[in-house]
Formats: sequence, C-alpha cells, structure tokens
Amino acid sequence: MKKKNLCIAFSTQKGGAGKTTLTVLAASYLHYVKGYDVAVVDCDYPQYSMAEMRKRDLKMATEDDYYKSLAYEQFTRLQKKMYPVVKSLPEKAPETAEALMAKGKYDIIFFDLPGTVNKEGVIYTLSLMDYIFSPISADRVVLESTLRFASRLNDNIITTGKSRVKGLYLIWNLVDGREKTELYEVYEQVIAELHLPLLKTFLPDSKRFRRELPSSHKALFRSTMFPAGKALLKGSNLDTLIEEILEIIKI
Repeated sequence: MKKKNLCIAFSTQKGGAGKTTLTVLAASYLHYVKGYDVAVVDCDYPQYSMAEMRKRDLKMATEDDYYKSLAYEQFTRLQKKMYPVVKSLPEKAPETAEALMAKGKYDIIFFDLPGTVNKEGVIYTLSLMDYIFSPISADRVVLESTLRFASRLNDNIITTGKSRVKGLYLIWNLVDGREKTELYEVYEQVIAELHLPLLKTFLPDSKRFRRELPSSHKALFRSTMFPAGKALLKGSNLDTLIEEILEIIKI
C-alpha cells in the first residue's frame, strides 16, 4: 500500500491538556504495534518535550541492560527502527516535514505544536494538517479555551476551504469515571451546538499516562522507543482510541 504521508496534530490552546502524551502514545502504538511507519516533528518550542523524551529513552536503553535487551528483541522481531523525532520551529515545521519525506516514506507524520496559537507559524502549520485532534477535559478553563480554539479553526480555516484539513475532532481526556455523568452531558450539548465532532472513546485520568521508562523495570506506558505495555494498556482505552482514529483517517 502506498505511503500517504498523512499529517496529524494533537493540538490545543491550553498547556497540560495532554497533547504531547497523546502524540507519543499514538505514534508508538501505531509504529510498534500496528506496523505503520511513523515520524514526529517536534515543534513545541522551546521545551521540545518529545525530543527530550527520546533523549531520556536512548540514555536508559544505552545504560540499562534490561532496556538494551528489550530494544534489541523488538528490533529483531519487527525489523524496523525507532521512528524519527525531529525538532523544528512551528513556522519551519512544513519544511522539516518535507525534508523527512525526501529521506523516506511515512504513513503518518505527527506534529507536536506549542499550546498556543499565538506563536509564529502555528496557525499556518495547522492549516496544512490532514487531521487535527484536540484533547479536552472537564475543567471549565481548559474546556472553554479549547472550544474557542477549535471553533476558531473550524470557522476560519476548515469550513472556508482555506486549508487541507479534512476534519477536526475533540477527545475527552483525563476523565474521572465518577464524574462522567450530568456534567459531561451538559458539556457535550455545548459541543454539539458548536458543530464540533467528538470521538466516542475517552481516556481516563490515570497515573499510567505519565509513566516513562522506570529504572525498576516495571511495565512502561509512555515511551518513544516502545509501545505502551500490555499490562497497563488494559483499561486505558488507548487501543480503542487508536482504532477509532484509524477508522476516521482511513489508512
């Protein structure tokens, strides 16, 4: 099947909503579990969270025999390398992606953008995405900020045909199961009135989403070198979310 070089961003107007975590979880699951060829352009200047995570992952895999062995076993089994994580500035992200495509073919290129549209180049780069997924949480400040962001993109870029974006979708993140009742119903009514599509799958509020390569060798979840561990995958809804996304992007 021909590589599509689909450009996708988990993007939001508010920091701490989980966009970087979702990017790394989706990229690693699709690359290491589902068999797709993935690349990441990290333009979340100046912190470059994913590029820094890759550095930590490589350091751990180099210095720790357990992870070194795990990486070798994975490479031997899959016969594929780690996906590239390339740093860029938001305004330079399209050029960085073009350079990546010139070196190899990818099914999906993820863009990790800054948590504000006010930085130079963010809106332009978003207009070049094929799909945008915006994580939201039941925090009034976060939700209102993200809905304003999504509505602005939808009204000014997507529905006007001034971009290549085929769809923008919201994702409930950090969901406390005890609260997924009337509060969410009220919020979802507002979302429906704004004509913003919302994915069926939600991600629970769980410490597992912050678990990186532990020196204790316990099951890992968030890594650029390995997919989420099977023991922690259960109940995370990550696998269900990925399947729903794949159904949308049709790849």
